[in-house]
Amino acid sequence: MTEPPVAKFGLFIAGEEVEGQGGAGRRLLDPAHNRPVAEVAVGGRDDARRALEAAQAAFERPGWATDDGSLRAQVLRRLAAKLSESAEAFARLETLNMGKPLRESRGDVQYVARTLAYVSGLADKIEGSTIPVPGPRFDYTLQEPLGVTVHIAPWNYPLLLAIRSVAPALAAGNTVVLKPATPTPLTAIAFARLAHEVGLPPGVLNVVTGAGADVGEALVDDPRCRQVSFTGSGPVGRRIAELAARRVIPVTLELGGKSPVVVFPDADLDRAAKGVVYGIFGNAGQMCWAGSRLLVHRSVHAAFLERLASLAEKLRLGPGIEETTEMGPLVTADHLASVVGHVDRARSEGARIVTGGDRPSDPALASGNFLKPTVLADVAPTSRAAQEEIFGPVLVTFPFDDADEAVRLANQTSYGLCAAIWTRDLGTAHTLARRIEAGMVVVNEAPVTFPQTPFGGYKESGLGSEQGRHSLRSYLRTKNVSVHLGAPRKTA
Repeated sequence: MTEPPVAKFGLFIAGEEVEGQGGAGRRLLDPAHNRPVAEVAVGGRDDARRALEAAQAAFERPGWATDDGSLRAQVLRRLAAKLSESAEAFARLETLNMGKPLRESRGDVQYVARTLAYVSGLADKIEGSTIPVPGPRFDYTLQEPLGVTVHIAPWNYPLLLAIRSVAPALAAGNTVVLKPATPTPLTAIAFARLAHEVGLPPGVLNVVTGAGADVGEALVDDPRCRQVSFTGSGPVGRRIAELAARRVIPVTLELGGKSPVVVFPDADLDRAAKGVVYGIFGNAGQMCWAGSRLLVHRSVHAAFLERLASLAEKLRLGPGIEETTEMGPLVTADHLASVVGHVDRARSEGARIVTGGDRPSDPALASGNFLKPTVLADVAPTSRAAQEEIFGPVLVTFPFDDADEAVRLANQTSYGLCAAIWTRDLGTAHTLARRIEAGMVVVNEAPVTFPQTPFGGYKESGLGSEQGRHSLRSYLRTKNVSVHLGAPRKTA
């Protein structure tokens, strides 16, 4: 029996969709059934160089980089509007490729549209300053784009986390080469098509697929690359930082987390339980800022775990494309095996399975990459399950006795991306927000972010931040100009 035809996606270079030089096209599988959904071109080092060449030529042409920003603002606004019009198609494509529930993909696409609209308002407000200096001099600064910026995106929020860095880079006047994650490139390519339709000049946005060891390294190690933004794993982030350091170019790194959620006994426990469930089982736990370490005051610990287990067991698992699905599959069979391995190891080391821990029994889900929402108790705070980023629907839990112990446990990790605090006491909330080592803290809700709020972490969670009105700073350089005015001319 022959397989049904699937949509084909090429690389996007210099305003055209082209074949890759990295070998035969790669078939992508729907994570819910492991059936082919698309065929994508595979890029190689030569494609990376072609994309950089196209981006460099576009940067050097008059117009995009040299405009006062009004042209860029107009294009980004049109792109935001066009993406909103096409939101349903993009959401369905994201879900088919990555597996997350359709309602989550819809939210992601709308977030991208809001990001584009937000940064469009910054594009024509890039300003220098005048500086008083001694003598007859006029001193001022210019804010100039860097040139070609490279963006290496992850697979868990394929479009959202790509455009989170691409949008401000474009608004600042740079030209871009985007390398999407190997398993999930479809919405990035579709976005490049859309950008071309609304008038983005050829070569300003290029998309190259392919393995990180080939395409990614070729992009970062090329002298035309002037900045790198990467979201992904710590080991790959360190490798990118090493390559960038050789040429002394800036990097923005978002490298994940092991985020604590601290629940005090005075919190609204029903609301807190729902927030914890959303914060760890949303996107099947495949989130850099997932609230994956739960710290609950000992006086309510046992009862709170019962609440969590009840909510987790009610979550409806299924293909993301089905409207009633509340938690979808993991992105690939290999990633499912990795997450299951973490759970099995924790169990062998004495962890207690409060709920979940194995594959669902529903035969309709047997061919997909599904795992039950899992809650672990009796886990040592220094164990691998408590310290490593599992990146799946797995929550580890600990009791604490007072605020000092909660802070110690919260900070007992190499990461520092996000933290959540549940309490009705504002003094406790503000005190812990200062003491916990995290780039983002939320109080009395699940992790939340907006295009106008900074997103970045402490410690091994990365370098720099994205989003917010200062997001363009990563994609600009400051030039100082000092003009000696000379002595005043004598008049007759």
